[in-house]
Amino acid sequence: MGALKREVSHWRLKVLAAGLLAFTALLLLRALDLQVLKQEFLQGQGEARQVRTIVEPAHRGMITDRNGEPLAISGPVETVWAHPGELLARADRLPELARVLELEPAVLRARVETRAGREFVYLRRHLPPEQAQQVMALDVPGVALMREFRRYYPHGEATAHIVGFTDIDERGQEGMELAFDGWLSGQPGAKRVLRDRHGHKIRNVAAIRAAQDGHDLRLTIDQRLQYLAYRELKAAVQAHDARGGSAVLVDALNGDILALVNQPGFNPNNRARLDLSLTRNRAVTDTLEPGSVIKPFTVAAALDTGTVSADVLLDTAPGTMRVGRHTVRDIRNFGRIDLTTLISRSSNVGSTQLALETPPGDFWRMLHQAGFGRSLETGLPGEAGGLLRDFPTWRRLEQATLGYGYGLSVTPLHLAAAYTVFANDGQRIPLRLVETAGDKRQPETVMSPETAREVLAMMEHVTGREGTARQATISGYRVAGKTGTSRKAIAGGYASDRYYSSFVGLAPVSRPRFVMAVVIDEPGAGVYYGGAVAAPVFASVVESALRLFNVPPDRLGEHQLRMAEERRGPRS
Repeated sequence: MGALKREVSHWRLKVLAAGLLAFTALLLLRALDLQVLKQEFLQGQGEARQVRTIVEPAHRGMITDRNGEPLAISGPVETVWAHPGELLARADRLPELARVLELEPAVLRARVETRAGREFVYLRRHLPPEQAQQVMALDVPGVALMREFRRYYPHGEATAHIVGFTDIDERGQEGMELAFDGWLSGQPGAKRVLRDRHGHKIRNVAAIRAAQDGHDLRLTIDQRLQYLAYRELKAAVQAHDARGGSAVLVDALNGDILALVNQPGFNPNNRARLDLSLTRNRAVTDTLEPGSVIKPFTVAAALDTGTVSADVLLDTAPGTMRVGRHTVRDIRNFGRIDLTTLISRSSNVGSTQLALETPPGDFWRMLHQAGFGRSLETGLPGEAGGLLRDFPTWRRLEQATLGYGYGLSVTPLHLAAAYTVFANDGQRIPLRLVETAGDKRQPETVMSPETAREVLAMMEHVTGREGTARQATISGYRVAGKTGTSRKAIAGGYASDRYYSSFVGLAPVSRPRFVMAVVIDEPGAGVYYGGAVAAPVFASVVESALRLFNVPPDRLGEHQLRMAEERRGPRS
């Protein structure tokens, strides 16, 4: 009996041992299968769950003024994102996450649930660092941070129309941000990173491609003058209860645009509540019939073609003139006037006489070469070319009205560009907004040097005692220019109580350095003449420009003249 029990016990030990050996063999085979035969597959599956390819954002280039002052810069911000599946597995954490993100819990839940089948969803973009750290302190599964950049505009409204703005992905939407988007934006990079189950980055695995930052863009704008022009234009629009306005300041020597402003404005740093109707760059997109600011070109065309001489006298009595069924009127009967009086008193009748006597082709050619009716190619989005009809189609009335600034359309930018002719002995200097190496711009001859100087001398009387722009004067400097007050076109004709008030001027007359065009849209405070509404803006801004650029005065008082004579010594 004892022998039988020992035999059974021995058999059971053998079976148990065999079972243990078989189990061990199975474990070894499974380990061999997982660690050797399926290692590559399993490792790939693990990495697919933990290794992520993330985008390395490129730093957008900076926009600066001519002196390196930043006009648009990009600063680092944090964006909160999540893995929808992992976050929904802890849906009970959504309310506290929504509170820190300043979102409604229902909105956050809906955003995640609609993307439940994906591996990525934005929760909140462009958070300040302190708020982003509060989010991560919650330690919610599947929630992580991503570094991005946000565009910031240090000077806000003052530069908004010229610089423009970007969207949340830093893609240019308006202004130079749009025009040079490819130059500024650069190329984003990519890299693989290892993340834990909460989405936190543990370490970098591999770099796929390096981010290439965008290039900087230097404009010709002088931020000091840009701000002054913005301030003065805004004050004028408010003081005269106007609908809007534009101003363009140009360096007459090289065509650099030093300031370009519009009203109403907008804050480019608050894109969430942006009224797109305010983003239009009126100085380059909106056209108007310029009115009397065209008269210097009418006089110049008549002089340059030999139609009249500089000492001609025109009979404008009785202050009206019939052209077909249309009556041209002056504000009063000026009688017999010379060309200087025509410009300084702004005679429509005198301008009509000159326009009708000048050969149409020559008159058209001067206006066209001055830049009217074509794009100035500054690179600003939406730049309008204006309208100047070809002269073979002109009727007599159209030729007459062109003489005093009706029947063509221009922008404030056109006016500033055209008046560089009188600052450069008859040559129009192409405008420039971006500083580039190897500048290949060539001046275009519009009129003879003698004609340009003669008309410039006539325009100086506009700012004199008998002129229409006495408020454009600048202490110590000689100023020339021309006012304009044009009726706004409406359906069926022209409005009787809606005007564009404008002034285009140059200073100093002895050697013009600055040209500025100012246009005020629909002044409504009872005063609407260009000399009273637009000219003071010119005077304030150009006076500051003359000081900043150290341009010496060219109008000296009696005492200053005597001191200057004494310094020169006795005449030989």
